[in-house]
Amino acid sequence: MPLRGMTWDHPRGYDPLAACARLWREKTGVEIEWDRRSLQDFESFPVETLARRYDLIVIDHPHVGQVTAEHCLAPLDTPARAAECRALAEASVGPSWPSYNWAGRQWALPIDAATQVQAWRPDLIDAPTTTWDEALALAKKGLAILPMRPPHSLMVIYTLSANLGCPCAVGGPDLFDPQIGARALDLAREFVSHVDPACFEMDPIAVLEGMAKREARIACAPLIYGYVSYAHEGFRPARVRFADIPAAGALGPVGSTLGGTGIGVSAFSNQIAAAADFAFWVASGEIQAGAYVASGGQPGHSSAWRDPGVNRAAADFYQATRATLDGAWLRPRHNGYMAFQAAASERLNEGLRRGEKSRAIVEALNALFRATLPGG
Repeated sequence: MPLRGMTWDHPRGYDPLAACARLWREKTGVEIEWDRRSLQDFESFPVETLARRYDLIVIDHPHVGQVTAEHCLAPLDTPARAAECRALAEASVGPSWPSYNWAGRQWALPIDAATQVQAWRPDLIDAPTTTWDEALALAKKGLAILPMRPPHSLMVIYTLSANLGCPCAVGGPDLFDPQIGARALDLAREFVSHVDPACFEMDPIAVLEGMAKREARIACAPLIYGYVSYAHEGFRPARVRFADIPAAGALGPVGSTLGGTGIGVSAFSNQIAAAADFAFWVASGEIQAGAYVASGGQPGHSSAWRDPGVNRAAADFYQATRATLDGAWLRPRHNGYMAFQAAASERLNEGLRRGEKSRAIVEALNALFRATLPGG
């Protein structure tokens, strides 16, 4: 009986897993059928529902508190896998490996490493921006944009807060420092005041699709999840390059909100061992730097990130953004966080559109967050 897997609907999310599944069938005789769901669904769809239908599930790390409480994924750090887990932990890019660890267990293996970085068009500007003021100057000329569709608007505020020197407090009781959070909101508000309001309906894929049109005028997205696909020659009419985030504070490119994906195994599967075999194989350095990246993937293993050939093919995507990824910030992951993320990003955008004072928006977000904490 074939294994069934669910991933997200983008060439970066689907193509490498489909290609690796074909290689796995040739190697082992085990067939894996991959389905896909939209980016919006990927960020919000209940993992438990998917776990009852699929053997393998690609997840976003903020789900781990919820999936642990729901007992819907099988822990992967079994005694028999200890050596493999140690090797993967040591090869993790940034905080990708620990992002899937919760309550002392490992619930997924990082196969895709990402964080908010900077996208830019080398044919429209001479170099990526290095400061937030430089990015703002481009926005004032109509040359820059931010993806502000929920939940990405909230990710922007997270990154700005951390880059200003005050990362959000994942354990609460308040998520945002009132003063720094308001300052981050002010920076984002000023930026988007110079941008097409359509940005509130745009996720990173929509922004990059627009930037990758030959006739595009947008030259820079200073905070956007990196998508290596757009850095490859011929993927779209125009090539987009990527760089470290511009600094709003004095700390350099730190505090970017970690993204990426991990592969987990359903606790409801009747083929847990077979599914885990594929998960460890596809997360390994050999496959990540080989078949996975060759099929359009954005690997989570450091062997691929430091490979000169891999970088050359992607206009130095990995080398140019590594400092940002290594300095990334890890979101809250407790059970209840995902509901907060959805509600908070909608509340944030509502406040920005109404012209509400930044301090009041921050207070509302903190109140929403407190309510999701244990005993809240």
